[in-house]
Amino acid sequence: MRNWCARHPIGFMALYLVFYLACFAFLEKSILVPDLWVHCRLDDLIPFCKYAIVPYYMWFAWIPFTLFYILWRAPRADFWRVCLPLFAGMTLSLLFYLIVPNGLSLRPRSVPGTDIFAQAVRALYRSDTPTNVCPSIHVFNSVTLMLAYYRCSCFDAPRRRWMRPAAAVLCLAITASTMLLKLHSVIDVVFGILLALALDYAATVFQHEASPLGRQQRLARKQQRLPEWW
Repeated sequence: MRNWCARHPIGFMALYLVFYLACFAFLEKSILVPDLWVHCRLDDLIPFCKYAIVPYYMWFAWIPFTLFYILWRAPRADFWRVCLPLFAGMTLSLLFYLIVPNGLSLRPRSVPGTDIFAQAVRALYRSDTPTNVCPSIHVFNSVTLMLAYYRCSCFDAPRRRWMRPAAAVLCLAITASTMLLKLHSVIDVVFGILLALALDYAATVFQHEASPLGRQQRLARKQQRLPEWW
């Protein structure tokens, strides 16, 4: 299976997409009344903004764009370096939703206006239930992708360096949009960021241990621990 994934990265992404969408749809239909309601005082201080729907929807295009761009331009190791924490975090989030069903009650009772932004928000509210919110997958993915832009060597080229600050701005905009649209609590955002940082650190450690330098260091540590008579 590992060799097949290494040879077919696009097929691997497609299989995981099917798995993720199937699991998320199951959770959306099965968890109707959450066991845990997420809320904090900061949520009440954040105003609702229908224009935040623009960066929120950009998230859906940013993920495939980034993955395919890194697969096309960067070394294959950089592609798997972003996929490892990205897909692991999404899977862990789904598992947490299953173990601790959670939701929120922050959405406004009505979204006034007939403009395209108000209509888009109302459509989103109809299709997306206020459950399975903590940690925020929107935020987790955004932070993970932003870190990838600053790590991948393909963005070292002068003509591509602008993509790094652009990724940081987009990450901040998407993160803010989840709260401005009342789709996520500040708590969801914080845990999404923490999950991204934790898995990114774990992937860094794993990558170092799997590298030739890491294997040499492990061998050196083992030799240092051997008794003199050995």
